[in-house]
Amino acid sequence: MSEITSLTITELQAGIRTGEFSAREVAESYNAAVAAARALNAYTVETPDDALACAKVADKARAAGEELAPLAGIPLGIKDLFATRGVDTTAGSRILKGFHPPYESTVTGNLRKAGAGMLGKLNMDEFAMGSSNETSAYGPVISPWRRKDGSNSAITPGGSSGGSAAAVAASIAPGVTGTDTGGSIRQPAAFTGITGIKPTYGRCSRWGIVSFASSLDQAGPMARTVRDCAILLEAMAGFDPKDSTSLDLPVPKCEAGLSSDLNGKRIGIPKEYRIDSVPAEINALWDRGLDWLRDAGAEPVEISLPHTKYALPTYYIIAPAEASSNLARYDGVRYGLRVEGEHTLNDMYEATRAAGFGAEVKRRIMIGTYVLSAGFYDAYFTKAQKVRALIKQDFAQAFRQCDVILTPTAPSAAFGIGETTDPLAMYLNDVFAVPASLAGLPAMSVPGGLDAQGLPLGLHLIGNELDEQTVLNAGLAIEERAGFSARPEKWW
Repeated sequence: MSEITSLTITELQAGIRTGEFSAREVAESYNAAVAAARALNAYTVETPDDALACAKVADKARAAGEELAPLAGIPLGIKDLFATRGVDTTAGSRILKGFHPPYESTVTGNLRKAGAGMLGKLNMDEFAMGSSNETSAYGPVISPWRRKDGSNSAITPGGSSGGSAAAVAASIAPGVTGTDTGGSIRQPAAFTGITGIKPTYGRCSRWGIVSFASSLDQAGPMARTVRDCAILLEAMAGFDPKDSTSLDLPVPKCEAGLSSDLNGKRIGIPKEYRIDSVPAEINALWDRGLDWLRDAGAEPVEISLPHTKYALPTYYIIAPAEASSNLARYDGVRYGLRVEGEHTLNDMYEATRAAGFGAEVKRRIMIGTYVLSAGFYDAYFTKAQKVRALIKQDFAQAFRQCDVILTPTAPSAAFGIGETTDPLAMYLNDVFAVPASLAGLPAMSVPGGLDAQGLPLGLHLIGNELDEQTVLNAGLAIEERAGFSARPEKWW
């Protein structure tokens, strides 16, 4: 049954519907694979019974001749940022240890309505603050990939959706949920050789997702193929009155609209993304990606995004500011960790937060509190919001000249765990991903090749607001021409 775990979601759908295998066989295969891959530390909680219960419903419906739901019998991995009724939801933090929400997030609820089950909760950087999954209270996720240098050193799967990326790459989930605040779907997808898309801000409800930066957070799918991402995105998306930022628009038929024919489309190449310090193999892959899109019928055009150089500092003012506000709710009073203080209520707050938050979360809370404080609010936060508006205007101008933008996903391949200790160097991992997040645009990473050490490299596509379809179609064109089929050799 191990062959089942090598199938895409599209292939699993077909197999369950034709009776080639049962949904129960799918669940059992994945449950066994998850249990055998604990060395990766990808899952924080395993829920094999949930996957089997979903399979039972799907098999019963098929036996009765009923029409199956789109994801009937498909078990998924769920990032630990999504509230799952009765199942640990900790955002990778000690401060939420033991929290079992009495409600379900809208996105996971939508996936359940579509027939999906849950294999478990996936490890992540604490409160989604990180680019390597090293800030998790559960310890780092280990990528299933290894360098060819024979060192056998542990590699990061990226972050914050590191557990999600590793699970798909290691075939211990056919598809997963991720969240993307400044690249946390796209960068780990690139690092692990899978596909991931961040939709337009508001396309997927944020209700029931533990907040990091509310004006940036967006849920999205990660899977092996562009088609699988389209299937998952259709199921996840939709208007939600419980989320004031949710878009009251019909969900596009992403899978039905897939086409790799890009005739008449223009591909924007931003001149500001040619950065001297980026390895030559990253730029070489970028050039190949452009050739692939040209072969699909697209016309390349040079564009300018002049405020790109300000995107990273702008992000690291706005995101920590919003985080300092959102994380104020973790006080040890109503739920989660509580550490008694010596005397007063304030002592309890301080003791709880000191013990519950990790170093990176504390760093961002302090940065955020500083830029929001009297005397600095206008100098930092207000100015950052103005620059954000300029970045959004740059994209609006660019999309008058092109239909989709092509860039590298990340400035390097995956690095080793413990190799990057400087916070500023870590933040630079998101240099290509952050601008689209600040502008609220749909963007995805598609695997394009391997570096000299045999590690995956991704290509990044940015679309106009609400135009996930063009992003998916360009991704499909790259996927078909890149022919990326590399998989990590099993060592776990």
